[in-house]
Amino acid sequence: MPLQSSIAQSFSLERVYRVAPWPLVTLLAFRASVYIDFTGGDSLQAYVYHQVALVMFCLVSRTLEWTLMKNPLKRHLRPAGSSPSIFTDALDLSTNVRGVGWNWSKSVHFPPDTRPTSRVWFVGYVLLSAWYHNVLCGASHLAIQAFSPETFTVPSGGTIFDPTLPPLIRYVRSRIITVIDAVSIYVVIQLVYDIATLIGVVVFWQDPAQWPLAFDNPWKADSLRDFWGRRWYQFFRRTFVALGGWPLRIAFGRVGYVLGSFLVSGVVHNVVVLMLDQNAGWWCMLLSFEMMAFGIILEDVFTRITGREVGGWVGRVIIVDGFARGGMFASTNVLDTACPVRGIPEYYATALDRWLRECA
Repeated sequence: MPLQSSIAQSFSLERVYRVAPWPLVTLLAFRASVYIDFTGGDSLQAYVYHQVALVMFCLVSRTLEWTLMKNPLKRHLRPAGSSPSIFTDALDLSTNVRGVGWNWSKSVHFPPDTRPTSRVWFVGYVLLSAWYHNVLCGASHLAIQAFSPETFTVPSGGTIFDPTLPPLIRYVRSRIITVIDAVSIYVVIQLVYDIATLIGVVVFWQDPAQWPLAFDNPWKADSLRDFWGRRWYQFFRRTFVALGGWPLRIAFGRVGYVLGSFLVSGVVHNVVVLMLDQNAGWWCMLLSFEMMAFGIILEDVFTRITGREVGGWVGRVIIVDGFARGGMFASTNVLDTACPVRGIPEYYATALDRWLRECA
């Protein structure tokens, strides 16, 4: 049904033909998210639920956006040698979350791409990137689990704060875990994107230009605006802006745009957390992401007062402090992957944890 909405958009049919499929799309997406068991009864595969929920949410929100749009969407980038096709354009519109090659992606930031332009060398580069990030993904995940095997290796999870340790050691330990978890989140997203890139370029013979970089060196961000607006991946930016930013901007201007975008992002992430842990507080992700929004608003106030943009080492300190206070890194990662150097991260993480406990 999302494909039908895409075809309707491509043909620029009357609005009624675009409105009609949306309730059915919503119903089918809801049923797929709630009633279908994708885990096969394996509780360790619970993360599949939140991936499916994210996909279904994006399909519903994007078809809603297409339903309400006044002007048709136009595609200007296709694989080399291919001819225009309504079906392939509709399929690309359904799966192209950043709008690469479409007229609606003008406001989306695409990182400068330094990868090879030749198809063969491009595939080789992405293949090496996938292997590299797979190793890092497994190593970071195993390192986190090694800090507390009795809590971090079970689906119910546990806190990163050990109440048996003195406050200083307790928070040093939690900070180390959050940094490793941040690396884990980054590498797993990059790994999945590399795999998707290989499928698109090798299997479906897409042009490498249709797969720009996912990240723009997020560790170089020197402000919250720089991090969320450019450095971090922009896959769901359009969805969050369309559902939250644009409506609230009508009533509250720039402040409403920022708060609304992060509000929808917080709701989506909170639903994901609740799918993994039904005992989690309903406010946990809402508070975290709204704190990011308030941080960006404060950066705007600082710029208006001083005439300077937030940046440099001060901006980096603000980012780290904002993430720590918002609890952005304290998420459960149940992804389990093969790691060819399994013993190394487990050994050093266990040794570091043992040393911290001895210091207590």
